[in-house]
Amino acid sequence: MKKKIGAFDFMNVAVMIGLMAATVYPFWYMISVSLSGELAIMQGKVSFWPVNLTTGWYETVFHDPRIGTGYRNTVIYTVLGTIISLIVTSSGAFALSQRKLVHRRAFMMAIVFTILFSGGMIPSFLVVKELGLLNTVWAMVLPGSVSAFNLLVFRTFFEELPEELFDAGRIDGLQDIGLFFRIVVPLSKPVYAAIGLFAAVGLWNNFYSGILYLRNPELFPLTMILRDLIIAGQLDSEMAAQSSAGGDLVTTDALKFATIIVSTLPILMLYPFLQKYFVKGVMLGSVKG
Repeated sequence: MKKKIGAFDFMNVAVMIGLMAATVYPFWYMISVSLSGELAIMQGKVSFWPVNLTTGWYETVFHDPRIGTGYRNTVIYTVLGTIISLIVTSSGAFALSQRKLVHRRAFMMAIVFTILFSGGMIPSFLVVKELGLLNTVWAMVLPGSVSAFNLLVFRTFFEELPEELFDAGRIDGLQDIGLFFRIVVPLSKPVYAAIGLFAAVGLWNNFYSGILYLRNPELFPLTMILRDLIIAGQLDSEMAAQSSAGGDLVTTDALKFATIIVSTLPILMLYPFLQKYFVKGVMLGSVKG
């Protein structure tokens, strides 16, 4: 006997489909415009599917040397920053998960305090300046390497690991660092994948640190170049020449959309590979049984 679909279920599905369409369509529209010909864009013929299919806008984007430099810098910042963040955050969380840690509660209160209150932009800039990190790669990866939220997720996950495993490791002669690398890390792949994804997305989309700490254009991440293109409207001579050929504002929008797609697609491609760990890792690390 088939189960009848109630009014609530129907409305729930309808609302979810509407939310999905509202979320996906702007991204799909940008793809359609960025793959459409200049004349079709100027005439407003592009709505859902590309018209006069072309990859010319993407070729123009990739011919801009700033895009290549920004990609290289962003990949470096994301990979290096994610590795540092996972190492520092997980090792700190492991120490806090040990009940024998002296002043453990005081440390936890100080960490939770940083979630509610922070020093702000000026103190952060002064700290980075005094450490000599301005205009360096480290200015992009070190200041935000530890997130209090991520640390708490890691700590809660580690506290759920059976104490018998640590006792067995100590009997075999392992010290704390051996327990961490030989027992904790291999058992924590889901939470590492989830937090690593959080960190990677944050670093990939980070332009705030670049605005504060970087002055050398050779170190600018892709997001800063994208910001210049979208907000400040700064195009190199090749882009400006093509956009002035007839469409001006409209074709400039096509270039902007192509740049957005180019900068967003790589980080989106990570989700299918980490999705199976994502929900499991966050739930295991955030809900204490």
